[in-house]
Amino acid sequence: MTPAKRAIALVSAAAAALKSRKEDVNKLNVFPVPDGDTGTNMSLTMDAVVAELGRLADDASPAEVCRSITHASLMGARGNSGVILSQILRGLCDVAGEAETFDTSLVAQALDRSVTVAFQAVRKPVEGTILTVLRDASTAAASAAKDELDLPGALETISQAAAESVRHTPELLPVLKENGVVDAGGFGLAILAEAFAAAVSGHEAQITDFAAEARLELHIEPANDWDDTEYLYCTEFLLFGDGLDKEAMLAYVDTVGGSELVVGDSSELKIHVHTDDPAAVLAHATALGEVAEVHINNMRKQTAARTEGLMAEARAEVAAQGGADQTPRKPIGFVTVAAGQGLKDILLSLGADVIVNGGQTMNPSTSELLDAVKKVDADSVVILPNNRNIVLAAQQVVALADRPVAVVPTDSVPQAFAALLAYDGGAILGKATEAMAEAACSVRTGEVTTAVRDANGKTGRIRNGQFIGIADDEIEVTGDDVLDVTLKLAKKIVDGTETLTVLAGADLDDADLAKLESRLKELFPEVLIETHRGDQPLYPVILAAE
Repeated sequence: MTPAKRAIALVSAAAAALKSRKEDVNKLNVFPVPDGDTGTNMSLTMDAVVAELGRLADDASPAEVCRSITHASLMGARGNSGVILSQILRGLCDVAGEAETFDTSLVAQALDRSVTVAFQAVRKPVEGTILTVLRDASTAAASAAKDELDLPGALETISQAAAESVRHTPELLPVLKENGVVDAGGFGLAILAEAFAAAVSGHEAQITDFAAEARLELHIEPANDWDDTEYLYCTEFLLFGDGLDKEAMLAYVDTVGGSELVVGDSSELKIHVHTDDPAAVLAHATALGEVAEVHINNMRKQTAARTEGLMAEARAEVAAQGGADQTPRKPIGFVTVAAGQGLKDILLSLGADVIVNGGQTMNPSTSELLDAVKKVDADSVVILPNNRNIVLAAQQVVALADRPVAVVPTDSVPQAFAALLAYDGGAILGKATEAMAEAACSVRTGEVTTAVRDANGKTGRIRNGQFIGIADDEIEVTGDDVLDVTLKLAKKIVDGTETLTVLAGADLDDADLAKLESRLKELFPEVLIETHRGDQPLYPVILAAE
């Protein structure tokens, strides 16, 4: 078996093990709404990797294998857990792709790099999550290398450390301990580690069964990608010298700007950074060596020049396909995410160009969002993800798209409504997204859904099948009648509100919607009540207070 085929077989074995246990991972969630999809998201990310590896030649080099893993995991990443997993894989491949032998020392180095990359992807790391499990696995790998364990023994030690770390997550994250569960993402990572170790040793994986009846939503706040409201100047240059420290330069540019990129080696680095003070960056660089090919662009003007070229290319492509470009190209287009024909119709009426089907339990991948951006006939594009678990995947599109892209991190569809209404038709992306984000933040969303299992909450014990009312990611109301729960939830979010919008889901018929509207008008006589059919799944009622 060639090295490439061996690597593919090992990765495929790990992916298959995770897929077989994804529902077990999904169940580990203390927030009882029907979107417990950490296992699904991680499994779909691994599926994308396996599919990409299947297209490699049998004699592919380790570097080619690693490039495929890095690319596929990013493009196929789903939800926060999938994106974080893609960064873990990227860190591993940064080291493995350059190696000539696969041994314990390499594993330790690769995991150490993976910890660095994964933690950099999260603005506020929280102990008791997948990141803790990754770090503990890396520590075990370092010890195995120091003790000179052989590869099978080292991998077994690492997988045991990951499992033990998962066991301890409730001691680090109180919400886990309260509900008697472990971290879902950490469990998914432990499955991958154990399955990989078992495949190397040639025995069947024996994954610890962390039985639980509730579910976990990762409490990780990911870093926001750069957008053009933060920095004005795009600064690029080459730096030549002896003994240049790439990591030190990367650490420096991180303190003075965003969208930073430092590549190369100890004699030549290419630096790219968005900053408000390019002179300071160049002064720092010239103290280290010689600079060349310096390019400093005001990004507002740079964007105008770049999009002019994109417009010409788009028209040429249309002409080559025998069509004609009759519609004027928009300065800014919009991609958003929604499920339910009513919600989609409203979004389209407000100016959305492409709607990606998704939401709770259906998190679109980075690749799907990128494809949607490509379909928009506009100089630049704003993505409205409408779900916290989609924001990180959307942010990856910024660096991959063929035109400027910004993400307004909307948490709900009503926030997208407000954001689209706030767009004034201007062509400056930064100003547009600033106004849209401000408008989105003015909306308070309430959601009524059904608990999919028993759980503990601030309202007390929640029974499987009860209606639950959610505001600001907290379960505020529980009950057995959808209308009563909705009215109680409305009281929680209506505070100085002028308008209350009601979006009826697929499970709320017109008769109940009419009853709800009447009771809301009695309850809030000074508030304008608007009702619409959203026909969204899983959530019979969504409320938006403005």
